[in-house]
Amino acid sequence: MAIIGRIRNMRYLLVGITGLALLTFILTGLFDKIGSSVDRGTLGTIDGNEVDTAVYYTKLRQFEMSDRQQFQQQQKEYTDKDAEQSADKAWTASVDEIILKGEYEALGLAVSEKEFTSFLYGEEGFTLLPEIQQAFTDPATGQFNAAQLEKYIQEQEKSTDPAAIENWKRTKEAIRTQRMQEKYFQFLGQGAYVTKLEAKNEYLAKNESKSISFVMGAYREITEEQMKISDKEVRAFYEKNKDKPKYQVMAGRDVKYFDVTIVPSKKDSMAFNKELAAIKKAFATETNDSLFILENSELPRMYASGHMMTFRPEGDPKARQGMTYPAAMDTVFKTATIGQIVGPYNENGTTRIAKVLDFNSTVMKVRHILISAQKGDTKKIASAKKLADSLAKVVNASNFEEFVKKYSEDPGSKDKGGVYEDFMDYEMVTPFSDFAKDKPVGTIGVVQTDFGFHIMEVLDRKSDSRFPVLAVVQKTLLPSEDTKMNLKDKAYSLLAKIDRELNKKTDITDKIILFDTIARREGYYSRPARMFDESPKVQGFTTKMAAQTILELAYNDEAEVGDLCSSPIQDDNRLIIAIVSSIREKGAPALVDTYERMRTDALNEKKANSILKKIGSVTNLEALAKKLKTDVKQAEVTFASPSIQGGGYEPEVVGALFSGKIKDKMSSKATVGQSGVYVIRVNKTVKAPAAKNYDAEKMQMLGQIKGSIANYSRQALQKKLNVMDNRALLEAGIVR
Repeated sequence: MAIIGRIRNMRYLLVGITGLALLTFILTGLFDKIGSSVDRGTLGTIDGNEVDTAVYYTKLRQFEMSDRQQFQQQQKEYTDKDAEQSADKAWTASVDEIILKGEYEALGLAVSEKEFTSFLYGEEGFTLLPEIQQAFTDPATGQFNAAQLEKYIQEQEKSTDPAAIENWKRTKEAIRTQRMQEKYFQFLGQGAYVTKLEAKNEYLAKNESKSISFVMGAYREITEEQMKISDKEVRAFYEKNKDKPKYQVMAGRDVKYFDVTIVPSKKDSMAFNKELAAIKKAFATETNDSLFILENSELPRMYASGHMMTFRPEGDPKARQGMTYPAAMDTVFKTATIGQIVGPYNENGTTRIAKVLDFNSTVMKVRHILISAQKGDTKKIASAKKLADSLAKVVNASNFEEFVKKYSEDPGSKDKGGVYEDFMDYEMVTPFSDFAKDKPVGTIGVVQTDFGFHIMEVLDRKSDSRFPVLAVVQKTLLPSEDTKMNLKDKAYSLLAKIDRELNKKTDITDKIILFDTIARREGYYSRPARMFDESPKVQGFTTKMAAQTILELAYNDEAEVGDLCSSPIQDDNRLIIAIVSSIREKGAPALVDTYERMRTDALNEKKANSILKKIGSVTNLEALAKKLKTDVKQAEVTFASPSIQGGGYEPEVVGALFSGKIKDKMSSKATVGQSGVYVIRVNKTVKAPAAKNYDAEKMQMLGQIKGSIANYSRQALQKKLNVMDNRALLEAGIVR
């Protein structure tokens, strides 16, 4: 409810221990043992052992509850996408619990009762957990109240309620787990070390530079029309290079797909424009705007009496979602007359026709003291009114701010002397707005709202703004049923055509290339959906059904490269045609998995050889630039940032420059890089300033290493234990 609507006199006990909502666990019964099981398959495996479903589903409920509460507090919708993220966090927590437990046991790590208590209370060198700080802060002092926490713990320890006992037991386990994780990663951090030589090299890499001139024969300057590459050449390049580390792949599967978008036809657009013209004509003479909008608009609530339908231009910091008009039309709306019809105009993909009902021009400034009393609390309302009335008799312009600090319960304005400024009437609850709008400047009085009693002073009122109050008909151009059917027929026909053409090919690589070729010929763009066996997921799809259909296509028991979807896959407003393009084993890729990359690299190699041949033995840059029809470029380079301005990211070329073999005033031989072939002259080397020590570099490098330990060690453990996440497959009905 705008500004006043944000006034609250409560504390939210939302916390997260190792990513979990600790106090949600304490206050709710989310620690029930869940004997959940699945009918077929497993959620996943760790070192070949099934992940305990009870552990996962318990954590899933915990995360979902915590995230829902956070979204509710932030007044955001908790969507299916958010639910997926909650599930991913639950999975990560479950895997961590299992794989790290073995590490704790192997190292003999434990958390004693004394250590647990110190960790909980933030004593003995431990920092108080933010979640505990938030939940047990004294509202009067704003400080952590250890007595409140102690009292709460005693209540839990003495409880005879089995659910409460179990909840507290689980809560302590969550806290102990967090401390154990911290301890483990701190233990690993003790093994991190940076030598003096490493620190020195880091210093030199950042602070020594070379000023260079260079001529580059860029690959991009040679088009495919000028230099073609055959399929035979690509295959030869693949056989020669497939075992190189940079081409190694992770096990997984790919699906290539393109989509036939379901969009309105020209006939649909003509019918839509005709409808808009009729609406606009009728709207101009309509006297019952509320009923007219109800009958003609997609959004029936785009009408209200008073100033609630005040609109602002897009980009205005006070604009409300959905209550805007294009910034380019600001002059049109502000100079319109009452009753004028504006539009049709586009508004974020929809079409609107607006009738100007009025203009809102009064901007107000007030200050207030809130004595909180929620609606329905009769006793509190009576005491709040008594206090407010008594304060109103003694408060004045000179002592108002002092009374705000002492009595106001509005956290949104207390630190600003109780002031709210530059607001219009629709931004506040009605009694508050009416007082600010109607009372003379300087008036002090008491106003009651659903939030309590406000002792208000009107500070200022201006009428130099002009925002339109609108009644709006909103319509969206959508494809007709005939259009949808025609496009669906087109997708089916295209799928049948692809199937016929692919059946003429026997080579798998040729099939995938042909799929891309047909898609491009028909005006579509084929792109990959890449999945990895350790955690098969599909990104880029709107509906879960479409994503699961893609997973089923790739991971069904009989899946083979070259398999087409049996029918176009509906994904919201598009029809997808897909083919299994890769089933990868870990290691060297199959040609079909890497054909496009091999083709690009083979072509670049061919271009590099052609450029090298043109360069020959020429090292004079000016002569070479003339020969290659290019310019001599200048750049400053360091070893730490191996990019060449005007060239590209070239770690091998820059590495050669700093190898010591190329002296100042000397030109290098032609060097093949990632973006082209370079001939470089070192004009000047700027040595790094002498340093007494390299402690700063050492500390920075050590900090980076320690900061990455938790992430890297988790990845290493998961790789070692071959963690497999089957959740998406299982949900799609696929057993692995």
